[in-house]
Amino acid sequence: MADGTAGVFTPDHEREARCGFAEVVFAEGKTAAHVCSIAERIIDRSGYVLMTRVRPDQEEALAARFDDLVALPSCRLALIDRRPDGLGTRNLPADEDLKVARLLEGGIGQVMVACAGTSDLPVAREAAITARFMGSAVQLIADIGIAGIHRLLAHEDDLRRARAIAVVAGMEGALPSAVAGLVDVPVIAVPTSVGYGASFGGLAALLGMLNSCAGGVSVVNIDNGFGAGQILDRINRPPARFS
Repeated sequence: MADGTAGVFTPDHEREARCGFAEVVFAEGKTAAHVCSIAERIIDRSGYVLMTRVRPDQEEALAARFDDLVALPSCRLALIDRRPDGLGTRNLPADEDLKVARLLEGGIGQVMVACAGTSDLPVAREAAITARFMGSAVQLIADIGIAGIHRLLAHEDDLRRARAIAVVAGMEGALPSAVAGLVDVPVIAVPTSVGYGASFGGLAALLGMLNSCAGGVSVVNIDNGFGAGQILDRINRPPARFS
């Protein structure tokens, strides 16, 4: 390639046909030039691309190349969506909270992302934006951790309307068990690296979630909002052959 990236990467252009969604770019460890080139090749085929773990220098390079880039620095996401029925990424508010709210409008079905504390919000947003970008209708609820259990119980009706729920929590990771005891749908537990020293960067939350006494809980890796969002969408929008 003219930009010097020949042999550095091989985009999986058949991913959408096999898995229902185009390849997602994991930006961590890549140069800004590599991320831009990979994104360009994916967009040329699919018309959309989602990039995770985007650094500020990568975001700057992407913005210089793509005038329709949407960047969400708090959750390290960047996306471009040129699909006729896509997210509508033009004329979004500058404020990131408002931008996320706009991006989460629309979609099919109903899933939920709930996080224990505002400190867990970046991972929760990664999950919510991923599920919405894939096509699901997503409700995001923040700061309902078990330190004030009434905050969780106040959303019980919302929880029961969702087809699947991703529950994002750090510290001791107890919230997914509490949620799973209230609902009859799958709960995807997402441990975060939020917490004091003995949380061991999210390991305490991970182990707590893996040892949940509530049924219907599955667990993804620490801070893996993307993985949880993709699972939410696959539960919410199964392939047409199952309809």
